[in-house]
Amino acid sequence: MSNSFIQSFAAITMVGVAFLLFLAIRAYMAAASERRMRSMLERVGIDPIIVASGDTTKITKEIRQRCRTCSTEAVCERWLCGEEQGGNDFCPNANVFATLRKTPVHQ
Repeated sequence: MSNSFIQSFAAITMVGVAFLLFLAIRAYMAAASERRMRSMLERVGIDPIIVASGDTTKITKEIRQRCRTCSTEAVCERWLCGEEQGGNDFCPNANVFATLRKTPVHQ
């Protein structure tokens, strides 16, 4: 085997591994964001039925997007664990959660 073939194979392999690592990190971050979002919903007293209902599908998608791009993840984690005092004013979804808490459940 030629040296250039081995180098090409190694380069392609490294690019593939880097891409797989990128995908794994994105999946991990999405799962962590989803966990924080669900914990936040529970902590602020929103019934999961409201979030699962068809009426709030678009709202839920927007909430997820805000959670995934949130710059206050560390504060959120501490608040959810009870290490941070006060309300959830730091959360970009705080106003949406307040509105959802007032929404009646249609069963």
